Amino acid sequence: MTLEKDALGHAHAELMGVEFDSFDREREEVTLRFHAPDSFITPRGSVQGGLIAGFLDELMGWAHVWATDQAEAPLYLEISMTLLKPVPAGPLFGKGRVVRRGKRVIFLEGELFDPTGNLLARSTSTAIPTPRPVADR
Repeated sequence: MTLEKDALGHAHAELMGVEFDSFDREREEVTLRFHAPDSFITPRGSVQGGLIAGFLDELMGWAHVWATDQAEAPLYLEISMTLLKPVPAGPLFGKGRVVRRGKRVIFLEGELFDPTGNLLARSTSTAIPTPRPVADR
C-alpha cells in the first residue's frame, strides 16, 4: 500500500503543520514532521503544552491507522505525556508506534524530537480499536 501525504489532509493536521514522512510496517512506526505556526508559541518562546499533546496524539493515532491498513482508528481511554524540554516552533519530527495491539485494547507510544534528534516530549496511550470513521477516509 502506498501511503500518501494526503492521508493527513484534515484541517487540524494542516493547522499543526503536519507532514507525512514514512511508515515502517515491521515496527508499526510512523514518522511525521511538524512545524507549529506562530500562534502556538507562548511568551516563553515554546509551543504551548496542550498543543504538544496534539502533536503526540497525531503520532500515536496515525501509527495505529497505518498499522491496520487505514481500517481502524484509536479511541483513546487515556493519554500520558511527559515534557522533557521546551518545544520550539519547528521544524520538528516525531515517531508514533503501536506497542501492542489486541482485539479490545491497544497500547501506543509517541515521541517528539528537534531536528538534531533530541527528545523533547513523549507520550503513551491506552485506546480501543474502532472502525475508522467514513469521513476520515
